Amino acid sequence: MKNLFTVLLLCTVFTVQAQKQIRDESIVNQQERMVFKQWDRKKFTPTSGFLGLNPYYWLTWGLHPNYPKTDLRPLATAGAQTQRLVAVTGMQQTDRNYELQSDTLAQTSLLQIAGISGMLSATDPLWILYYSRQLKGVTDFDPGEAMAAVPQMAREKVISSGGLDWYKREVAILSQRLEAARTTTLERGARILSYHRLLAEYRKISALWADKVIAAAREPARVKVRQNLNDQVVKIDGWTPESDVWTAKEILNKRKY
Repeated sequence: MKNLFTVLLLCTVFTVQAQKQIRDESIVNQQERMVFKQWDRKKFTPTSGFLGLNPYYWLTWGLHPNYPKTDLRPLATAGAQTQRLVAVTGMQQTDRNYELQSDTLAQTSLLQIAGISGMLSATDPLWILYYSRQLKGVTDFDPGEAMAAVPQMAREKVISSGGLDWYKREVAILSQRLEAARTTTLERGARILSYHRLLAEYRKISALWADKVIAAAREPARVKVRQNLNDQVVKIDGWTPESDVWTAKEILNKRKY
C-alpha cells in the first residue's frame, strides 16, 4: 500500500512538472514585433555578444543578415495591412466622389427632363403667369361668348356671311397646334417660342374677326344710305349747252386776282 502511494505521488509530481509554462523571450519578441509593437532591433535575440563571438547569433541571423533591418509588420508605416487600409480609405473617398457626381448628374437629368417633358409643361411659370391668360381664348373658346360681343343687328350678317364658321375653324387649328406644343417633348426655349408664335397668330385672327364684326355692324347703315341715294331724284330745269358756257364766264368774271 505504501509503495502504491509513492508511485501515485511521483506521477503527480511529474504531471505538474510537465505542465510548467515555458517562456522563450526570442519567440515572444518575434510575435510582438510581427503584430503590433515596434520593430526594435535591440530585441532581436540572441545578440551578437562580446565582439560578435556568440555562435547562437550567427546560427540564427547569419543566413538572414537583412532581416532585422526590414520592418515586416503588417501595421507598419509601409506595411501590407497599412497600405491596404490606405487603399480602402482612398477607394471609399473615390466611391463618395462618384456617388456625389452621380447624384449631381441625376439632379441635372431630372431638371432637364422637367424642362423638356410635355407632361410638366403646365407647371412652367411663364405659362402660368402669362401665356395661359393670353391664350385663354384658344384653350377655352366658346362660340356663344364670341357672338355675345357682336351687336344684335350684325349677328345675322356675321353668321350668314360665314364669318363665325371661319373664326371657329381658325381657333380650332390654333388649339390643336397649342396642344401639340404643350404635350410634345421640347426644350423650354423652343416651347416658349411656339407659345409666342401662336399668340401672335391668335391676335391677328382676333383682329380680322373684329374687322368682320365691325363691317357687319356698318352694313345696315350702308344699305340705308344707298336706299336714300336711290330714292333721291335730282331734277335739272332748263339746261342747255350755252348755260354751261355762261356759268363758266361768270366764275371767271368773279375771280379775284
